Amino acid sequence: MTIKVDVFVDYVCPFCFLAEGALDELRRDPGVEVTIRPFELRPDPVPTLRPEDEYLPRIWKDAVYPMAERLGIDVALPTVSPQPRTEKAFIVLQLAQEHGKAEGYSEAMYKAFFQDDRDIGQDEVILDVAASVGLDSADVMIALQSVERRARQRSDQDYAANTVGITSVPGIVVNGQVLPGVPSATRLKKVIDQLRVEAGTLGALR
Repeated sequence: MTIKVDVFVDYVCPFCFLAEGALDELRRDPGVEVTIRPFELRPDPVPTLRPEDEYLPRIWKDAVYPMAERLGIDVALPTVSPQPRTEKAFIVLQLAQEHGKAEGYSEAMYKAFFQDDRDIGQDEVILDVAASVGLDSADVMIALQSVERRARQRSDQDYAANTVGITSVPGIVVNGQVLPGVPSATRLKKVIDQLRVEAGTLGALR
């Protein structure tokens, strides 16, 4: 039995970065298939957040920094203002997925934003991040200019919002069940184990 886990993320969400450790544990389980899926929190024309306003510093002080300290992850509120849109980064995620590099690309994108304070909405930064995980720069430029890939990204966004019902990230969906909040590795394992128990019970009944 393969258990499918869809992880809807936005590269400007620190909680998505902080959830990576728990997801890495799932990836070590040969019976679990983890797929990264895009969900831009504030797609154009919705204004993105500004670090100099009240909201971001408060959330980081109250929730992000305490969680990061517990997990031992070095992060800082990026100074990029307004925060970048991530549509183009997600277009290149399509390319990374096709080359089996989605996990490395996503981790590198988080680090570029939350550790290196880089503007991940800029083509040159996306190119650098993609190159760091082995993607060809010419292929990345073609992807960024592709009308078809842009349409696919918008379709993926619509799927997340209107079919799955994602409203926040990380949005973790295990075999179709949406888990609220930022689940720990322990909680994710319990969900996976319960699904396996139920599958075994159903098999025995048949």
